Amino acid sequence: MKKTFLLTITTALLGSGAMVNAVGSLEVPAAVKQSLAKKYPNATKVTWEKEKGNFEANWGGKSGEGTSVTFTPKGEFVEEVDAIPVNQLPSAVFEYVKTNYKGAKIKEAGRVTDATGKKMFEAEIKGKDLLFDEKGKFLKVD
Repeated sequence: MKKTFLLTITTALLGSGAMVNAVGSLEVPAAVKQSLAKKYPNATKVTWEKEKGNFEANWGGKSGEGTSVTFTPKGEFVEEVDAIPVNQLPSAVFEYVKTNYKGAKIKEAGRVTDATGKKMFEAEIKGKDLLFDEKGKFLKVD
């Protein structure tokens, strides 16, 4: 009786663990992983997220998101975001936030380079990513 009970409990625990892994895991296409390895061979401890149908790889920094790179499901490079201290944003970004998001604080900041080489800044405010050009002129909410 004890053996049957233990076997039942073990099977239930293993089964529920497998379900958690299946639900919590992200299937990253081989083409995406290959593109990451080719473009960023030194990237280690990479975590993956799905963002707007694309795949985002994160690594480095204190939070594991010092660098964030996005690829399409076919492995095409979309953009790279490198985390920067908020105080490194252009002053025009702070003016825009002060005027348009009264009392809001910039939670995170990044330097963005898209697939064409265009450089921008990103500021996270209230769960939104605001994009600015290199001089701090507002471009769009991403």
